[in-house]
Amino acid sequence: MTAPERMRALLARPDFVTMPAVWDGISAKLAAEAGFQTAFLSGSCVAASRLGGPDLDLISFGEMFDSFNMVRGAAPDTLVLADGDHGYGNAMNVQRTVRAYGRAGAAAILIEDKITPRALTAAGKPCLPREEARMKVRAAIQAAKESGILVMARTDCRPTQGIEEAVARIEIFVEEGADILFLDSPADDGEFRRAVAAAKGRPSFAVLSPGPGRAIPNREQAIDIGLKIGTYPTAMLSPAIAGLKAGLAALAAGGAEAASALPGPELRDTLGYGDYDVQAQPFHAKG
Repeated sequence: MTAPERMRALLARPDFVTMPAVWDGISAKLAAEAGFQTAFLSGSCVAASRLGGPDLDLISFGEMFDSFNMVRGAAPDTLVLADGDHGYGNAMNVQRTVRAYGRAGAAAILIEDKITPRALTAAGKPCLPREEARMKVRAAIQAAKESGILVMARTDCRPTQGIEEAVARIEIFVEEGADILFLDSPADDGEFRRAVAAAKGRPSFAVLSPGPGRAIPNREQAIDIGLKIGTYPTAMLSPAIAGLKAGLAALAAGGAEAASALPGPELRDTLGYGDYDVQAQPFHAKG
């Protein structure tokens, strides 16, 4: 089965899908080893790791695609939902983005309706007019036919244009054939439920990490609301940053490592030194 076929099969099960957010080889490898079948290549996490900054549409397609290949290389069996952001341009850019991820083995891709380039402020997410947003999703669905990659259509218009417009966009994205739907920044559970109803039985996705400006149900509440997929962009990223800060603090205090550091053998095992030796054994030159 292809990655998109496996993703469809996973989403057809009755279970709620917990989707860790990953950004590089080690985050993807650890998520896979923890038993997660799928992961979200998160733009916010990639921005943090590559730029050391916030997710404000500064990451390029090339940087995201390079990060996808890191993830794919370290965890080849993981079903990756790639963050295609706004497609990096108009509808034709969207098609190029979708085709590239499909050919590279992504299981699904997110395309959103934000305006690009965004205004020079961190506040708000101005969105395209409704019909332009429809055309971007239409372009994505058409391009996805080449590889079968699933398309997740996201609307960011709730904060700037209201819940009625957001629900209307989900409805037209369903009409266009989107496989997964995503309402960003709902105000409460009632808005979540409206979005799930508008998806007409297709899986609904949500960001469930704590954050400003959006409702954050826990897992049980998310299931009750009818959500199918929950991703947690800060679940690994925030502890990773805390660990880096702890290590630097230990060095500044004259130590060699933080109290939370992994023991040496566990670190080497996690990184796969032993696996390397096993894999290299057949290629030892015979003297």
